[in-house]
Amino acid sequence: MDHSSSTHPAEGTAPATAEYDRLIARHHAMRLRRTLLAPPASSGGDPGYGDPGGHGDHARYGGDDGAADQQLIRRDLDLVAPLAELIDHLYAVMFRRRPYLRPLFPASMEFQQAHLERIFRHLVDHLHQPAELARTLRQLGRDHRKLGVRPVHYEAFEEALCAALRHRAGRDWTGELEAAWVRMLRFAVGAMVAGADSALTEPPYWHAVVTGHERRRPDLAVLRVRTGEPYPYRAGQYGTVEHPALPHTWRQYSMGCAPRADNAVEFHVRRTGPGGVSAALVDHTDVGDRLRLGPPRGSLLPEGDARDLLLVAGGTGLAPMKAIVEQQAAHRPPGRRVHLFIGARDRADLYDWQALAELGLHKPWLSITPVTSGRLADAVASAGDWREHLACVSGPAGMVASVRGRLVATGLPPARLRHDQALPH
Repeated sequence: MDHSSSTHPAEGTAPATAEYDRLIARHHAMRLRRTLLAPPASSGGDPGYGDPGGHGDHARYGGDDGAADQQLIRRDLDLVAPLAELIDHLYAVMFRRRPYLRPLFPASMEFQQAHLERIFRHLVDHLHQPAELARTLRQLGRDHRKLGVRPVHYEAFEEALCAALRHRAGRDWTGELEAAWVRMLRFAVGAMVAGADSALTEPPYWHAVVTGHERRRPDLAVLRVRTGEPYPYRAGQYGTVEHPALPHTWRQYSMGCAPRADNAVEFHVRRTGPGGVSAALVDHTDVGDRLRLGPPRGSLLPEGDARDLLLVAGGTGLAPMKAIVEQQAAHRPPGRRVHLFIGARDRADLYDWQALAELGLHKPWLSITPVTSGRLADAVASAGDWREHLACVSGPAGMVASVRGRLVATGLPPARLRHDQALPH
């Protein structure tokens, strides 16, 4: 499903390469066939509900079909659990049978396996809501274009999944259980293929050159890059970044500035562990290095809402809030006020304070409040009446949950409290 990967040399042979070429040719033939046989699109229809891919060769969920499969899978989940071991066997089978697929994955599979487990859980948890699930999966399919994923890869994945289900369930395996998993997978694949096909006019990624790299703390850097062509993001969105030291391994980071005419983009990156993308960006990146950026995603700041803004940031969650403030400075609805609260362990942890202070100069509509003692959620809740505001929160998951809970408890409608929920990607 998800292929955050690295160019790890495969034990590729001429026959394996030939088989891969045949699969790619088959992919193009299937795509042409779908184009020729597809009925004219009906106005106002949503192909994602009855047939998420818009193609008859994928599973459809209508009525209570998704809920029925959800019940079947949950009923027998213990037979194949834990999911981590199911996924281990799945990849072992797939790489043994299709060795040419190994280069699409990272040398270390730990992050990849955790990703896939989250995707499986997301699928099972939302199978009773196929229309909503299809929308998420179409976006995931759009994002997978940067990884070089093609529909034929999903066929190999399905084959390996069935083998893994039979292995894990052993004598308790049933055709009914496998069929439910396969229908769920084909539903997901159909939606993802449709998402990828809908984004054919969008580049799968953008090339960028590092123009600035500032270490603000031992574990944190602010990077500035410039893309060769416009990177069409909005303030408050995030993108995925690939470092040349880890080819095809992508991690999500929010843009820390509003869109600019010179194609400059800013990222705030905290090292989260050794050997990963964040460590490469913080410790092993210099001016002149080249990165790749995946398509911008997210909707932290909705369009068309002119309410006063409450922005709450913790850690590098400051990046999208800074971008929103910059955007407001250039295009603010008349009369809108903006309140920005920044949580930090101490003054030294306010790594971008100078830039924020300069940004706040001579702007009576903007207030910036650092919170370096006590709980950020309590400080925000007690600082004013936010019930009529539009709130955006970004930062560590625990902080976001705490702030969200306190604001909702004080009367802010949940629909006006925004925080990005990354795709299961």
